[in-house]
Amino acid sequence: MASSEKKKKKKQQQQNAAPEKPRRRKGILTTFVGGGRTSDISLSFFAYVMILLVVGLIMMTSASYAWAYNEFHDGMHYAKSQGKNAVIGVIAMLFFMKMDYHNLKKIRLPGSSKTLNIASFFFVAVGALLIAVLMIGNDEGGSMGAKRWITIAGIDFQPSELAKLSLIIFFAYCMERDGNKMNTLKIGIGKYSLLLGVYVLLIGLEKHISGIMLISAVAVAMIFCGGANRRQFIVLAILVLALAAAFIMWQANIPGSYVAVRIKSWQDPFSDVLNDTWQTANSLIAIGSGGLFGLGLGNSRQKYLYLPETKNDFVFPIVCEETGFVGALAVIIVFFLLVVEGYSIAARCKDRFGSLIAVGITTQIGIQTVLNLAVVSNLIPNTGISLPFFSYGGTALIMQLVEMGIMLNISQQRYEPAPPQPKKKAPVPEEPELDDYYTELKNA
Repeated sequence: MASSEKKKKKKQQQQNAAPEKPRRRKGILTTFVGGGRTSDISLSFFAYVMILLVVGLIMMTSASYAWAYNEFHDGMHYAKSQGKNAVIGVIAMLFFMKMDYHNLKKIRLPGSSKTLNIASFFFVAVGALLIAVLMIGNDEGGSMGAKRWITIAGIDFQPSELAKLSLIIFFAYCMERDGNKMNTLKIGIGKYSLLLGVYVLLIGLEKHISGIMLISAVAVAMIFCGGANRRQFIVLAILVLALAAAFIMWQANIPGSYVAVRIKSWQDPFSDVLNDTWQTANSLIAIGSGGLFGLGLGNSRQKYLYLPETKNDFVFPIVCEETGFVGALAVIIVFFLLVVEGYSIAARCKDRFGSLIAVGITTQIGIQTVLNLAVVSNLIPNTGISLPFFSYGGTALIMQLVEMGIMLNISQQRYEPAPPQPKKKAPVPEEPELDDYYTELKNA
């Protein structure tokens, strides 16, 4: 009797159990993009990006109006171009936000060796573009004769902007593979200094000093966080800084040299207002004219052909002039919060590859912002570096939004999935013992 009742209960449990869902076969797009839930992204990071993008477009439109009208008889020329770039960049951001960043190291290129994945190919391809721009490049974009742009299929872009992201991804991939070897001088310092040196040499030949500063700072941060020996790293850093200081002092003592002119202009920005210090002097005038609450959106005076490069490197002085100290401080606070959240995403990431990518991208945005603000306020000599999300430039804006998409994808995968728990079996009721059965009969 007992055995038959057990069989009936098992049949009932099997009938009541939910049928297993059939597994869906993944297509090519699903395999590449992945199935991450966008609800898990860092909403605060996404909000900071969109605030900076929208405010940046508005301020760039206002800052570039007079120069655009003077050059093209269309005050909205730069604004319309930057708007198109922003749309392309947002689409790219949404794609990379959905794409699993692990595919950058997992997917191998068809017909290539096993070691040639997307990260390696991207690094080599950008290196080839940096070489090509030296031979067939042009000076479009206002680089004052330096060849930094290249035209392919009718599209102008700046390879040095691609170099930032390619170096970050490739370094993260290699550092994850090297693991504990990063603590050795040969690998942790030597290998990555050599790889960085290739890009630095090529960008240096373009006379792109700010690009060298930025990509070097990003690489140093990644080497430090990647596990390099701390003592070796500090010794190398001191040595490099000493050599850089010696080079600057040597150049500063040569009359008429590029470094000497920049340092002199930095020390006294009003010494030669009609020539060398024109840009810095008018930048300081714009910043000081804003006061506490600014002159009002669109009411800048310095943008009317007084301050050069208002659409690009010197857009922030116009922000200060039109929105005042309060508006400028609000922009700086949003940038600060973006960087803090970026490093938080890196710290919470569960794998070394994603964490190092997040460190590299966040460092790039942070250092680039600090350098731009320091230049326009004359805290450091003029190096010509753009402000992320604000300065005009299609390649820069699109690549920055691509980086933000990767950061958002890393943020939504920062949680470890809960391990599958085994199904609990239904408790089987214990059969009454015979002694208890006879006792119940007697009592009855």
